[in-house]
Amino acid sequence: MNDPVLRICGVSKRFPAPGGAVEALRDVSLELAEGEFVAITGPSGSGKSTLLHIAALLETPTSGDVWLDGENVANLSGRALAARRGRKIGMVFQKFCLLPHRNVLDNVLFRFRYTRHPRAEARALACAALETVGLRERMEHKARLLSGGEMQRVALARAIALPPRLLAADEPTGNLDRAAAEGVMDCLRALNGRGVTILLVTHNDALLRHCSRHLRLEDGRIVS
Repeated sequence: MNDPVLRICGVSKRFPAPGGAVEALRDVSLELAEGEFVAITGPSGSGKSTLLHIAALLETPTSGDVWLDGENVANLSGRALAARRGRKIGMVFQKFCLLPHRNVLDNVLFRFRYTRHPRAEARALACAALETVGLRERMEHKARLLSGGEMQRVALARAIALPPRLLAADEPTGNLDRAAAEGVMDCLRALNGRGVTILLVTHNDALLRHCSRHLRLEDGRIVS
């Protein structure tokens, strides 16, 4: 039996604060099998983004273990974590995090900044990712001139240009109107249909119909 793509075991996360440490996560455990599309919901401050950032290797837990493809990565150095993240994780942020004065293709090519891919190979992969999200014809346009939905699809193309083992998406439709949000979710569902494992944080319960499993977080714990 294959290892889960992601296994989080007894993870807690505390952040220092003037009045005492804030416990964002409390003894959280979850597994994501290959090809799952899992949504995390919960009220503001429940720990959703912290959990996603730990899953995406952007944060390290205060205690507990994080396994990615059968490897315990919880105690790796920053450089080692960055290497695993670059090879295996695609991250989509709510606010896009694009370079506004660079064109669409350059923004997707940023995914290869710390890899050893030859320029021609990186360009081919970036163009294929833009084709996947329906934006290949826009690749010479400046990012700042795109609509919100197009910006989010560029961010999605950047995340998948190197095919990830896990795609982590933090409120990817939070800044979009309904039509643009549905377009982004259609892209995510198509990627999941190709076998990409997806972990999605959202406040929008209407998006849950796209997902295969739903976890709810409250006060730093999974409650359902």
